[in-house]
Amino acid sequence: MVDASTSPAISIRNVGKSFGKGIYAIRVLDDVSVDIGRREFFTLLGPSGCGKTTLLRLIAGFEIADSGAIAIEGRDVTAAPPYQRPVNTVFQSYALFPHLTVEQNVAFALEEQRLPRDAIRKRVGEALEMVRMGAYSSRRPAELSGGQQQRVALARALAPRPRVLLLDEPLSALDLKLRKEMQIELKLLQEEAGITFLFVTHDQEEALTLSDRVAVMQSGQILQMGPPREIYETPTHRFVADFIGDINLMDGEALPGGGIRLKSGAVLPVIHGKTGEVTVAIRPERARLVPAGDGALDVTLVHSAYLGTAMLHKLSLPDGSTFLLREPEDKMSSLAGNGRTVGLALPTEALRVLER
Repeated sequence: MVDASTSPAISIRNVGKSFGKGIYAIRVLDDVSVDIGRREFFTLLGPSGCGKTTLLRLIAGFEIADSGAIAIEGRDVTAAPPYQRPVNTVFQSYALFPHLTVEQNVAFALEEQRLPRDAIRKRVGEALEMVRMGAYSSRRPAELSGGQQQRVALARALAPRPRVLLLDEPLSALDLKLRKEMQIELKLLQEEAGITFLFVTHDQEEALTLSDRVAVMQSGQILQMGPPREIYETPTHRFVADFIGDINLMDGEALPGGGIRLKSGAVLPVIHGKTGEVTVAIRPERARLVPAGDGALDVTLVHSAYLGTAMLHKLSLPDGSTFLLREPEDKMSSLAGNGRTVGLALPTEALRVLER
């Protein structure tokens, strides 16, 4: 028997899902397995069509898996209907009832559970205070801003006290400034609620900002999973490296005795266990400008842009490809100058060798 006190909040084993039948079937999840810990903020990240929302819907019970199993806190819920699962969902559209007040929206699910009136009133008050919307209880959704509506949707989802909260791109409808503010609020809310949050997004910055762990998905599979810093600093797939933030990708050949020969002929002294054609990846902020002849490559500085806290340089490599280099404000080089030949220093510890 599974010990529910130590089992993961969500356990997904070899889950597969297709839509359509026969030759028209589209495989959207392909043998996905993952454990999500209790009180963890876990994010499914990937482009549209990668399967992340389908996986969330399987956990919620809105879809049924073709194969595999799903357990929540040790209990198999693979075929259980949504109302028998200890989860709640916050949708991108908020899905608030326009004719009900804020208080009535939050109370709706509790009334469906036929809880005592005093208990409903107490839980609604607690949920609204948690999202700092207690002063707006008598208003209707049309009288609220987008951010306030999002808070009400969160309060409504939290009021029934689910063990897991599922969030399907809940911030995507907000403007940039409000979205950044809500990212911080959402992380603080998860810590205060003390429950598991499973967050779905295509926004890399959102995933890195909010998450304890991130799973990067493509074509129905999880390519890499780990803490945000690990995903950013040590990607294991070319897709992950390219999808998460800015990165430079240089194609080359793995040499049997060690090192990578780039298309320009330059050899980078990188330790690796690869063979054949590979890609060398490095983040823009990890490279440096040095005098010509002092770096791994001599390059041409094409353009520089001041970003306030950093300077972004666009460089042209010997093979004609483009390289981005970001210098922090306190370390800006005096070598900059459009059209100038400079050296490009590539610290060995910052290079990642990926199979193509």
